[in-house]
Amino acid sequence: MAGHHRESVVFTVVVSLFALLGAAVVIVVMALSGAPRELVLAGVLAFLPVGPLVACYMWLDRYEPEPRMLLAMGLVWGACVATAAAILLQGIGGIVAGVGETALIAVAAPITEEATKGAFLLLMLWWRRGELDGILDGIVYAGMVGIGFAFVENILYLAAAYNGTDGMGPGGTEALTSTFIIRCLVSPFAHPLFTAFIGIGAGIAVGSRTRGGRFLALSTGYAMAVFTHALWNSAALGLTGNFVVVYVTLMAPLFLAVSVFAVWLRRSERRMLTAALHDAAARGLLPASDIGWLVNLGSRRVARRHARGLGGERAQEAMEEYQQAAVELGFLHHRYLRGTPPPDFAARGQSFVVRLNAVRPYISFPGQVVPTR
Repeated sequence: MAGHHRESVVFTVVVSLFALLGAAVVIVVMALSGAPRELVLAGVLAFLPVGPLVACYMWLDRYEPEPRMLLAMGLVWGACVATAAAILLQGIGGIVAGVGETALIAVAAPITEEATKGAFLLLMLWWRRGELDGILDGIVYAGMVGIGFAFVENILYLAAAYNGTDGMGPGGTEALTSTFIIRCLVSPFAHPLFTAFIGIGAGIAVGSRTRGGRFLALSTGYAMAVFTHALWNSAALGLTGNFVVVYVTLMAPLFLAVSVFAVWLRRSERRMLTAALHDAAARGLLPASDIGWLVNLGSRRVARRHARGLGGERAQEAMEEYQQAAVELGFLHHRYLRGTPPPDFAARGQSFVVRLNAVRPYISFPGQVVPTR
């Protein structure tokens, strides 16, 4: 596992350094965008949709929860790195290439913003591939990046609307309210939706057996992200018809379709986990009698309450450790059965088995005899 640890450290260091640089750029941009009181008000309003959106993605991620630190890194990458890089790239394009405002919003912004957001998924594929178990993981990480990006972008748009520097009027409370309704209430899902296609591409790439297949999955995902983003921005500018019509007839149904697809993936994870754990049990990696308590979310909660009732907080923590290790083993074993295991498959699998064996003698599921040793 030494290689996995080194990759984790490298990934953390790289993301942290980029985040610090990006945060510096974002702070400068915000300082030039309005007075402190305006920015605080804009920040509070922009933060309102963040909690519900994050909660939705955490709900999707319940079968095999991703490391909270990695999810937080996705948020930070979107808020600091992707935002700062997109601002710089668009600024350079406007100055050097002479891109006009309309072309900048309709074409350049989708290209640069989806590239800077998608870079987080590429870094994960490079250094933390073991954490991406499939398409649903890709959607979750892409969603976190999109939420972070939208948060900072909304602050800038809300501040500009309030102080009247957005070119849409004199500003004030009325302009702030309309911008808040459009960006934070009507379309808070926009950026997570665009980048979800890159996440889907990354999830497919993880399961691809060929380099060409991985490239095709990623490039198609990026193209779809840029296309939907460009369509959204063009509609907002009135270039592709009435924005409300485009929203109702295309973007909202597309969001619904991706949401239904994500929920279907979440449900399919139970079937996949059941099959993988039964195969792992047949190989002697864990008791088959435990599987029913691991693949059902309600049964997991019952098992944790049962453990707490028997042995208090330490027993509950032991049950949680067993559940987490078993579920991670199941997802890893599924990739082995599909023929697409990560490079450190053997070492990671052994580490999960060690964790299971270390805690199994000290836990019991409801209806089982409490171990005496």
